[in-house]
Amino acid sequence: MEFKKHNSKIIILTGKAQSGKNISANIIKEYFEKENKKTVILAYAKYLKDYAKEIINWNGKEETKPRELLQQLGVELIKNQIDENMLINRIKEDIKVYEYFFDVIIISDARFESEIEEIKKEHKVTVIKIEGKQNNLTEDQKNHITETALNNYDKYDYIIENNKTIDELKKQIQNIMEELKWI
Repeated sequence: MEFKKHNSKIIILTGKAQSGKNISANIIKEYFEKENKKTVILAYAKYLKDYAKEIINWNGKEETKPRELLQQLGVELIKNQIDENMLINRIKEDIKVYEYFFDVIIISDARFESEIEEIKKEHKVTVIKIEGKQNNLTEDQKNHITETALNNYDKYDYIIENNKTIDELKKQIQNIMEELKWI
């Protein structure tokens, strides 16, 4: 079997917890699949969630998400004690494989400038910020660096206000995807 690299387009979504990043990623995936473009969603948090499943026997469900543990694993342990670029490097390795199979690669959860800028060094990237309400988070969770690190970042290609219905969110995303037309 011969493998041929696609000219994969990469979309990075950012936003605070519960802003609608995952919903938006799925809407984008659905849009491109209707255009017959193979699309995959990646997440920096995938690895953190895998660790949490093993460490505390978490069931992986959103309603039981151990947010504080995930924040601590990602920052206090991995970034601060092991390797500040560990999760970035894993996503970069994933991209190297997936760009042989997918037309569009969506990273659904960038929380730090480096998680955007390191990917931009090697790929053409569209960065979209999803703004929405943070419900059900404690003040400590809202003020954690994973929620505040991009407060002063301003290199977004698009900003989506996710404060309406799913249909309106879909329309905003569709308009952006139509405008891009880089596929």
